[in-house]
Amino acid sequence: MKKENNSKICGTATLGERGQVVIPADIRKRMDLKTGDKLLVFCKFDQIIGLIKAKDLNSFLDKMASHMTEKIKKFKKEIE
Repeated sequence: MKKENNSKICGTATLGERGQVVIPADIRKRMDLKTGDKLLVFCKFDQIIGLIKAKDLNSFLDKMASHMTEKIKKFKKEIE
């Protein structure tokens, strides 16, 4: 399955009776999620807004910082 870097919604998950979230198999495969992987849950305004593998947090933050740096450079050029 092709990875889409700009996806807003990947699919749906179901909350079971015991509070467990079931992530669909196609999403688990695409995200390379395995049994026992620790996931960080990001929230804002008391709503879940994202999941990321705990072991991938540093890489994610590096990519985010790089992306923000490029956006800032572009913005500075536009206002000069």
